[in-house]
Amino acid sequence: MSHISNQLVAIHQLPVRQPPKNAEKKKKMTRHSPERGKMAGPYESFILRTTPEKFYIEAGDDGCLDVLAIDRVSTEMTLTVKRDIPASAEFRPICGLMGTIHLVAGMYLVVITKKKKVGDLLGHVVWKAVEFDIISYKKTVLHLTDNQMQDNKTFLSMINNVLQTDGLYFATDYDLTHTLQRLANTSPEFQEMSLVERADQRFVWNSHLLREFMTQPELHKFVYLVVHGFITIKSSCINGKVFEWSIISRRSCFRAGVRYYVRGIDSEGHAANYVETEQIVQYNSAKASFVQTRGSIPFYWSQRPNLKYKPKPQISKTVNHLDGFQRHFDSQIILYGRQVVLNLINQKGSEKPLEQAFDKLVASLGNGMIKYIAFDFHKECSRMRWHRLQILLDMVTEMQDEFGYFLVDAEGKVLLSQEGTFRSNCMDCLDRTNVIQNLLARRSLHSQLQKMGVLHMGQEIEEQTDFEKNYKNAWADNADACAKQYAGTGALKTDFTRTGKRTQWGLLMDGWNSMIRYYKNNFSDGFRQDSIDLFLGNYAVDEADWTTPLCDTKDWKFLTLPIIMVVAFSMCIICLVMAGDVWTETLAYVLFWGTASVVTGGLILFNGRDFVDAPKLVQKEKLD
Repeated sequence: MSHISNQLVAIHQLPVRQPPKNAEKKKKMTRHSPERGKMAGPYESFILRTTPEKFYIEAGDDGCLDVLAIDRVSTEMTLTVKRDIPASAEFRPICGLMGTIHLVAGMYLVVITKKKKVGDLLGHVVWKAVEFDIISYKKTVLHLTDNQMQDNKTFLSMINNVLQTDGLYFATDYDLTHTLQRLANTSPEFQEMSLVERADQRFVWNSHLLREFMTQPELHKFVYLVVHGFITIKSSCINGKVFEWSIISRRSCFRAGVRYYVRGIDSEGHAANYVETEQIVQYNSAKASFVQTRGSIPFYWSQRPNLKYKPKPQISKTVNHLDGFQRHFDSQIILYGRQVVLNLINQKGSEKPLEQAFDKLVASLGNGMIKYIAFDFHKECSRMRWHRLQILLDMVTEMQDEFGYFLVDAEGKVLLSQEGTFRSNCMDCLDRTNVIQNLLARRSLHSQLQKMGVLHMGQEIEEQTDFEKNYKNAWADNADACAKQYAGTGALKTDFTRTGKRTQWGLLMDGWNSMIRYYKNNFSDGFRQDSIDLFLGNYAVDEADWTTPLCDTKDWKFLTLPIIMVVAFSMCIICLVMAGDVWTETLAYVLFWGTASVVTGGLILFNGRDFVDAPKLVQKEKLD
């Protein structure tokens, strides 16, 4: 079982719930209210003071004298006091420090310059980081060659690409990386750790930027941990009772990437597009949460873009799928308990082999903690028959009741614990997955609100018009955020999530988003993938031994074939518009140029991978 330990090493100080067979050990765990503890949180505000020799990051909290000094030459970071800051230093307020990153020109400081309040989560303010600045330690880049300058400029645009992707959140006095249940099952020592020390590293998106700060605990108060995904916090009222309701989606930084370039799992069992979604309710100081997960089909497969609308998925034939598959589910069981896998992909066509392989691997594993359910979403809901989703809900009702949810009363006493999670997936873990997660969360919320006394017996959420509208829009917004981060556009099928029914307008919008996805997946996602790999530290710039990986030499086909196709197609149209008196001559020209256009188009499709925007930095194993 050494692979389980390897998984947990990556999750520093992660408090985990044990499977039922270890229940005796679990009872020894101290259980706390999620907010309890003297956690050492970071400072609330900062002033950045700059001199030619140093950066001074001054804590703006009342009565605080601490200053972080960063030497712009040696990169050394030390604590000092305000009186050591030169009077000549330029200054400006900043909202937070995300860390540092090394590029061709040297070190850069990444700061948050603008933030937006999302709301109050259990009494703690949650912020969205909306604007950033990347500041060079070096005062000039004249020491670089022209090629190095161009590469450095490209790397900076990559970092900006990630920072400008919507959905970066932080809190100064609350741990956004953990669920309420994980926070309740912790020791007093854990409660007193700083956010940097206690965070679930799966969800710390700026962990690579914080590497210089990790080893110096005295500096932890100067940096913020940033999670990527979606957070909404709503205040609602039913039957005159006001309660807080929230959704937190945490995107994993392990095996992160974009739609077609990152699929399946890696050797450690980390799944692509893995997102933990927690729905939280608070009423009269009582709190409840329900957790679900999503992630790519957890074995080794790929689906590289090749100009076709839907590239054919390829299952690797050279690796042991069961090993990585077991690592994935062993870690999921340790973290969440029993697993119900909801596989929503098609059971025919190009997706069929994936469904069959998934089913076979679950059977081969023989783990009683895993229940596999295949539901052909498109087949069951074809021709606008969305009411047939109830078939799936009826199949999992008993299991959802057994899993329950986490509930803690106003005094902080844990009344219920969630004993398992639903792990949903489709091909992208976006559109079909969003619909199902929304329905499961609704059912859990109904039970929670009844248990808390907000809903009366016999009342349904659907009858609460105002709340129903807020609920649907919030889950649709969550769907859009997750989809934009992975596929580049808003989610499909959100008309059903927002209105409860499928509409013709929704179908048109799905078509539009599908076209945008096609363009981005083929012609811009290589750059996006490189941006994510650079930001997360999957690719490290070596200034001392620099050879550019960004040079992309295209062969003759890249320019020649598209030019021939455009010219041939244009001539075909011209021959039709300016037809001569002799129709046989016109027909001959049209056939010639039309054939040339079709043949070159076919050659382009046949060599599709040569024409797409492929990553240049990403490690090879991610692409195979």
